[in-house]
Amino acid sequence: MSSSWLESTLLLAQGLAPLLVSLLHLVCATAVTVHALLNKRLVHAAIGWIALAWLAPFMGALLYLMLGVNRIRRAAVALGLTDTWRGDGSSADPTSEADAPCLPELAGISRLTREVTGRSLLAGNTVTPLVHGEQAYPAMLAAIHAARHSVTLLSYIFDDDLAGRSFLEALAQAKTRGVQVRVLIDAVGARYSRRHMVKQLRRCGVPAAVFLPPRLTRLLAQANLRNHRKIMVVDGEIGFTGGMNISSAHWLSTASAPLIQCLHFAVRGPVVTDLQRTFAIDWAFTTGETLHGRPWFVGNAAYGPVLARGITDGPDADIDHMRQVILGALATARQRVRIVTPYFLPDDVLLTTLQITALRGVTVDIVLPARSNLPLLDWAMRSQFGWLVASGCRVHLSGPGFDHTKLFLVDDAWSLIGSTNWDARSLRLNFEYNLECHDAQLVQQLDALVDERIAQAHQLTTAELAGQSLGARLRDRLVWLLSPYL
Repeated sequence: MSSSWLESTLLLAQGLAPLLVSLLHLVCATAVTVHALLNKRLVHAAIGWIALAWLAPFMGALLYLMLGVNRIRRAAVALGLTDTWRGDGSSADPTSEADAPCLPELAGISRLTREVTGRSLLAGNTVTPLVHGEQAYPAMLAAIHAARHSVTLLSYIFDDDLAGRSFLEALAQAKTRGVQVRVLIDAVGARYSRRHMVKQLRRCGVPAAVFLPPRLTRLLAQANLRNHRKIMVVDGEIGFTGGMNISSAHWLSTASAPLIQCLHFAVRGPVVTDLQRTFAIDWAFTTGETLHGRPWFVGNAAYGPVLARGITDGPDADIDHMRQVILGALATARQRVRIVTPYFLPDDVLLTTLQITALRGVTVDIVLPARSNLPLLDWAMRSQFGWLVASGCRVHLSGPGFDHTKLFLVDDAWSLIGSTNWDARSLRLNFEYNLECHDAQLVQQLDALVDERIAQAHQLTTAELAGQSLGARLRDRLVWLLSPYL
C-alpha cells in the first residue's frame, strides 16, 4: 500500500513539475513585461527586453534584473549631499548664482545646460590641456608633492605599474606630511591590475575606498553600474579632470605596447569647487564620511577667462544629463562640430541628429581609433558609418595606437571635456563628469590637437564602405544588435 502511494506521489510530482516551471516562467516574463512597459523610454529597448524574457526562459529575466534596471539610489542623496550641496560650510545654494554672461550665440546651449543640470556657468577659470601622460602625470604628481592641506583623487583605473606606483608614493608622502588624503577607485577598474592598489594605499596609511565593491546583495542591482569619473583636487584650489586613468599605458615614453593616447586638463578657478563637490558626494556614498569645509573646500577667486560648468551624469538623479546637453549643442551648431571619442555607439536619436546637423551644412568631423581595445565595439561601430558618411559627416580613423581622447567642440568658442564616451554605457550606465567650457582660445588649442589627429588619420569614403565584403557587413550588423549592452 505504501509503495503504491509513493509511486503515485512521484508520478504526480513528475506531472506537476513542467507545469510549475511553466508557471514560474510565466510569472517572471510577465514581471519583466510590466516593468519594461512602465519604465523604459525607448520602444526598441522595451520590445527587446520583453522578447528576451519570453523567448529565453529564466535567463532573459535574470539578464533584465542584472542589466536592464537602473535601480541605484546613492546614499549621498539620503545624506543631503545632492549636487546642490555646497560643502564649504555655508548655507548658500550655488545653483542660485546667476550664470556668467556668455556670447549671444551660446546663450541657448548655456540656458539648456543650466536647466538640465541646475548648475551655474561660472566665470574666472583656467583650463589647460595636458597631452598624454607626458604632460598630465608630472603636473598631477607635482601638485600632490606641493599639497599643503588636502588631496582627493577619483579614478576608474589605478594600475599597479610605474605610473600607479608614482602616485602611490606621492600620496603616501603627502599623508606623512600631514596632508588629508582620500582616494576612491571603481571596483571594476581596480581589478585591471593583479595587485589591488586600494590595499597598497591602505598599507601606506592612505584612506582609500572602492566604489560599489562586488557583494552578493549588490550583484543583481549594481553589477553593471561603474564610476568612470576622473577627478583630482589639491588643497581645494587645483583640479584635474578629463579622460585619463592612472596607467603607464598613457605615459608613452615609459610604456611598452599597447600605447594609449589621451587628454587631461588642469583646472583653476571657481569651478574647482564643483569638482570637489562631486568627489565628496561619491566619497560620502561609498564610505559615509562627509567632507565639509576646510581643508577640502576653499573660496576660489577668479583665475582666468574661461566660463565653465560641471556636468555630472549617472544612472540616478543625473541620468540623461550628458545626452541632453549633447543634443542641445548639436542643435545650436552653425559652422562645425568636432568629436573625438574612443567608443562611438550613439542611439538612434543622437545618430539622426548628427546626420541632420551635417545636412544643415555644418561640417561634422568624427575622429575614432582605427582599432580600439574592444574588437566587438569596433565591429559594431562600423555598421553606423555608412549612414553618417552618406549624410556628409566626415569619419576619420586614427592610428597607430589607441586614442582614448574625449572631446566635443562646437563652432569657435564651446567645448565639452571630461570622461564621457559616445556609447550607451557612458550615457546611461556609468557615473561620468564633464566640464562645459566657453572660451575661444581654449577651442583654438583643442582644434589644433584635433587637426593633428585628422592629419594622421584615414577618412572613410562611401565607396570604401560599399566595397566591404558581405561577411564583414554581416559580422558588423550582428554585433551591432548587441550595441545597447556593449
